[in-house]
Amino acid sequence: MKVLGINGSARLNGNTAIMLNTALEEMAAEGFETELVQLGPKALQGCIACYKCFENKDKRCAVEDVMNEYIAKMLEADGILLGSPTYFADVTTNMKALMDRSGMVARANEDMFRRKAGAAVVTARRGGCIHTFDTLNHFFFIGQMVVPGSSYWNMGYGREPGQVRGDEEGMGTMRVLGRNMAWLLKKLAD
Repeated sequence: MKVLGINGSARLNGNTAIMLNTALEEMAAEGFETELVQLGPKALQGCIACYKCFENKDKRCAVEDVMNEYIAKMLEADGILLGSPTYFADVTTNMKALMDRSGMVARANEDMFRRKAGAAVVTARRGGCIHTFDTLNHFFFIGQMVVPGSSYWNMGYGREPGQVRGDEEGMGTMRVLGRNMAWLLKKLAD
């Protein structure tokens, strides 16, 4: 089984990637294939509401760009972690573009992510995490995905790259999330 982590941060290998990798390491230890995709500073186009995905029903967005690679990876995965730092109390624009476009393609194709496991991972300098966490979870819920819990909300604190490692509770929450997601995916496969 495969778990895909998607880092919506503009900072490659920053705090959000550290949190995602911590959860992915737990799943890898349980025998899962894992991959981290980093959206980075790419300028990703948001949904243009053309509704071609509803006409084509080919599990692709009609806007031809790198987004279709991400959508294909999400479709291939059994579990998906979406990670975003908190930008003005919400997800980054790249993460929002991914959610809007992949979500619309999924809806157009009989909710193609339904019954996959999904979990949100959020970082922040100080505040706004709950709204960001909520935004990510709404993506999973509307897509009929199954969301595992952890020992606390899936968030970590730190501004400068690497500072999140000092958030012991946040890092512990990621380890528990990774183990819980591995357990859930095994149960879903039964």
